[in-house]
Amino acid sequence: MAPYKTIDDLDVADKRVLVRVDFNVPMKDGAVTDATRIERALPTIEELSKKGAKVLLLSHFGRPKGKPDSEMSLKPVAKALADRLGGPVEFVEDCVGDPVKKATKNMLDGDVAVLENTRFHPGEEKNDPEFAKALAANADLYVNDAFSAAHRAHASTEGIAHLLPSAAGRAMERELDYLKAALSAPVRPMMAVVGGAKVSTKIELLLNLVGKANILAVGGGMANTFLFAKGISVGKSLCEPDLADTAREIMDQASQKGCEIILPVDVVVAKEFKEGADREVKAANAVGADDMILDLGPETVNLIAEKIESAKTLVWNGPLGAFEIKPFDTATVEAARYAAKRVKDADLVAVAGGGDTVAALAAAGVEDDFTYVSTAGGAFLEWLEGKTLPGVAALEASPEK
Repeated sequence: MAPYKTIDDLDVADKRVLVRVDFNVPMKDGAVTDATRIERALPTIEELSKKGAKVLLLSHFGRPKGKPDSEMSLKPVAKALADRLGGPVEFVEDCVGDPVKKATKNMLDGDVAVLENTRFHPGEEKNDPEFAKALAANADLYVNDAFSAAHRAHASTEGIAHLLPSAAGRAMERELDYLKAALSAPVRPMMAVVGGAKVSTKIELLLNLVGKANILAVGGGMANTFLFAKGISVGKSLCEPDLADTAREIMDQASQKGCEIILPVDVVVAKEFKEGADREVKAANAVGADDMILDLGPETVNLIAEKIESAKTLVWNGPLGAFEIKPFDTATVEAARYAAKRVKDADLVAVAGGGDTVAALAAAGVEDDFTYVSTAGGAFLEWLEGKTLPGVAALEASPEK
């Protein structure tokens, strides 16, 4: 049983339900250019509406620094939501006070309204108790469906959950279920694939994963730092020599905890980082002084595929090479497609997340083939690091009445 309530535990009929969503979506010329986050919130919005709730949607948008900014209004998002719901969505000019009070008075059961950007108020990011009270004043219940904002202790993500009976929305519930299946209670063997440019951005993540995973494959620029820490020359490659001791500590921890670390045994190198650059496959310990490591070699990809073959659970964060420029996306694409095939064969639970990761999987054409792909960014990373997320913890401590 989950330590938090879900929509199933709430009687929402004829109730004003504040729903924290993440509508911080890409916008150009006043129109939404990527509605993924809106679409992920639809199941919660539609279910609450069908059950007779008056649905009031809260979100931040951009960084308006605690004051109104017409460029960061959620009004265009309300239109995009209406298009996807196939029905009217009211836009309310504020998220607290009389505008919301007036709107809720006029709403019928099942109606949906988007409230203005929570960050137009300085109390939002400060998690000011008075602002949280002002948000709660016009509602009976609170539902958090924004896992991507759950790592922030803001008034609309954390403070309000202590003031109203609260529950997780369907997207939040789904994300937490998959992350628990992948990290907290995985079917073993459990494998983690971690890539990206720098060890410095993922120290806590790596230290946490070596205590959770049976196998950890390291790729991307950060793998160069691990090779350097083992006394292997990486030429002109991206590397953080000052983190060699940290890399050695991570490898020592892995050894103590029985986690097998997979590092590159061969690499793809070039003299310059550009599309169409002359490239060569070399053994990882034979990189020249003027070489740049830009991708994993075929032998390493085969090794990672063999480990994926043996795994029952896979957690993936970060590309394995400089995937933005072809052909240095080859290792990421091939390994991702192999993992996707294992998922399709029902032999693997594969969960992935992080901005570059989502883009890399989309480029490989397998974004929809993994068991679950999180768009939560920072919240996903903090979960992988083993941190407590304020927005989730607040749901667990929600008042009964």
